[in-house]
Amino acid sequence: ALLTQLDGSSGINAEYGEVMEAEESMDAKPLSDQEDGVYVYGLFIEGAIWDRENGQMGEAAPKILYDTMPVIWLKPVEKKDLNKEGTYEAPVYKTSERRGTLSTTGHSTNFVMIMLLKTEQPPEHWVNRGVALLTQLDD
Repeated sequence: ALLTQLDGSSGINAEYGEVMEAEESMDAKPLSDQEDGVYVYGLFIEGAIWDRENGQMGEAAPKILYDTMPVIWLKPVEKKDLNKEGTYEAPVYKTSERRGTLSTTGHSTNFVMIMLLKTEQPPEHWVNRGVALLTQLDD
């Protein structure tokens, strides 16, 4: 599973997400009338892979810098209901530069959000590898 967290001004809004099996789009809408959320596709993971068999982060193969992420279903939940155990707080950036001007929120203008990715490794393992999600790749 994948978890995402958006820190709003109230501090109580967060989102929970699921990495789906679909790679690029959803043929059918699996949401019932009573469920909310949004599908996100087109993200890349840098410095690791998404292990599709185990549904978690994995080690990147040598000389492979990026992997595509499957479709992610972001679902709203309360922050108090999130369990961060066994996850890595992966930053999502617009570009691979990982820098931009500081906005009034205190984040870089290149920063989008944090996604909690399921992993068996401690977070430090992925921090040392510089793992992040990107919305686009460099040419």
